[in-house]
Formats: sequence, structure tokens, C-alpha cells
Amino acid sequence: MPETHAHAHAIETRPIRQVLPWTLLWAAAIIVFDQGTKFWAEATLELGVGVPVIGEAIQWRLVYNPGAAFGIGGDYTWILTIVAAFAVVGIAIFVSRISSVPWALAAGALLGGAISHLGDRLFREPGFARGEIVDFIDYFGFFVGNVADIALVGGAIAIVLLSLIGVNPRRLVPREPDPSPAAPSAETH
Repeated sequence: MPETHAHAHAIETRPIRQVLPWTLLWAAAIIVFDQGTKFWAEATLELGVGVPVIGEAIQWRLVYNPGAAFGIGGDYTWILTIVAAFAVVGIAIFVSRISSVPWALAAGALLGGAISHLGDRLFREPGFARGEIVDFIDYFGFFVGNVADIALVGGAIAIVLLSLIGVNPRRLVPREPDPSPAAPSAETH
């Protein structure tokens, strides 16, 4: 058997269990931070009133968003809730298969942001599956977002960059040869 074919069998991916707990912890931290800052915004800020943070460029401004980005689709909140639920499931399946640390960080950010937004849709006013997203970070008067938005955008950018530079979501590591006599040889494959 050619050396290159035998070498292909000598590579395996890093076990997922090494990165999955850290990915889930990162996602949970994003959820807690996002929900905590939303709680702070609702308790501290007056609806629609801007509070300068970095001059007029970045302000705290509490708004409730029934729609998607830029308030699009505000009359279809229940559809956005269904889409968010499917996104969370899809991201969770992807996260469960990652063994690369950079991918785990990027996907964990997506998972945390998506779960936090889904929680808003499910449990905030005006009712179940029709909840509005709490936004409070006003960027140049153009867009008002929150911590989950930052995580979602950052995670998406990281995934695009990781894809462009060719980083595999499953980290390959050398496989140790099995010294047991029952182990199949490379010739039996």
C-alpha cells in the first residue's frame, strides 16, 4: 500500500469533548451578559432617550424591536421566532461537531447570541413567541442593537474569515499507532 494512503489513516480529529464544554460555557457567558445588560437597560434607561457614551457616535438608547435587523418584519414576530428556533438547533448541531478552538469560539458566539434572541422572542412582552428584542446600543443613530447582536456579527465574521483562510472546523491531530496485536494493519484496509 502506498505511503500516502497509510498516512491518511494516521490522522484523526481532536476529540470534540475537549472543546465542547468550553464552547457551551462561552455561549452561556454571552447569554448571561446579554440578558444582564438588557435588564440593566430596562431598569436604567428611559424609552427612546439617548444617553451619550462616546459623544453622539455611540449612545445608550432603549428601544424594543419586534422585527429583525432594522425592525424589518415587525408584523411577523412569530415567524422570526420559528426561524430563530431553527437557527439555534442548526448552530447547536454544528457546535456539537466542532473540534477546532477558533471555530468553537466563533460558533459559541453565534450560539449564545441566537439563544439569547430566541429567549427574548419566547418570553418577553407582548407575549409568548411574539416577544420584542431589547436593544440599547445606538450606533451613530443608524442602528440600535445589543450584546447578542455583537456576538452574532462577530461570530459570523470569524466564521467567514476562518473559512477563507482554510481553518478546518475539525482539528486534525496525529493518531498514535495502536500497539495491540489485534489492531488491523494498514494493509488490511
